[in-house]
Amino acid sequence: MSKIIAVSNQKGGVGKTTTTINLAASLAMADQRVLVVDMDPQGNLTSGLGQKSGAEHTVYEALLGDEDLPVLQTAVDKLHLVPAGRHLAAAEVELVSIEERERRLARLLEAVRQRYDFILIDTPPSLGLLTLNALVAADTVLIPLHCEYFALEGLADLMATLSRIRNGLNPALDVEGVVLTMFGDRTNLGAQVAREIREFFESKVYDTVIPRNVRLAEAPSHGLPVLLYDPRSRGAEAYVALAHELLTRNGAAPRRTAAAKA
Repeated sequence: MSKIIAVSNQKGGVGKTTTTINLAASLAMADQRVLVVDMDPQGNLTSGLGQKSGAEHTVYEALLGDEDLPVLQTAVDKLHLVPAGRHLAAAEVELVSIEERERRLARLLEAVRQRYDFILIDTPPSLGLLTLNALVAADTVLIPLHCEYFALEGLADLMATLSRIRNGLNPALDVEGVVLTMFGDRTNLGAQVAREIREFFESKVYDTVIPRNVRLAEAPSHGLPVLLYDPRSRGAEAYVALAHELLTRNGAAPRRTAAAKA
């Protein structure tokens, strides 16, 4: 069975796109068939995987028309991409008048989901129709969380949003897990926030923590996941560990190690 995971947090700057790119690449290098879907009009996921955000066919045309999802091969074997561009921002307005507007992405993904072990959706940092489409299409939500005070405030808003979606549009939606990102182990605040998050979510919080790492910041400018840019960096090692933990939690051991493949 394939699994559709929305990578979401209504707060910006928490590492959603970085997590989507590098978790997906690590899963693919563990011999999983992976599709990533860029639902953010900024197109950072698309450019971060080496594709131009001005591509002629993107998720926008599929959402608004009768086209199939455009699927591109990336530099990582078994990792495919549905690209986005800035014109996707218009979809927030154009989808309003379309019937079943919240389920457009779900129908598109149902047509391809059996080709993949995991489908990861990168969402915008807001609750518009694009994020709503991702959450309705998803089986679970992976929440990247920056270890700072304001992250806790945004978390309450996100949990309220998920509750509303369960009540009306996607009753089976569950929390896949919470990933602590941009963690600085030298700050007392970071450690305190991490403790509070673990107390609230308990076993839903991943043991793997993503550290602050300059290689993670540099890799997107080269259009590469960090595993191809610098496989020995702390950031690469963290995302490999996160992928293995996710596979273990889903009862799917990696068919080969990402580190060995890299």
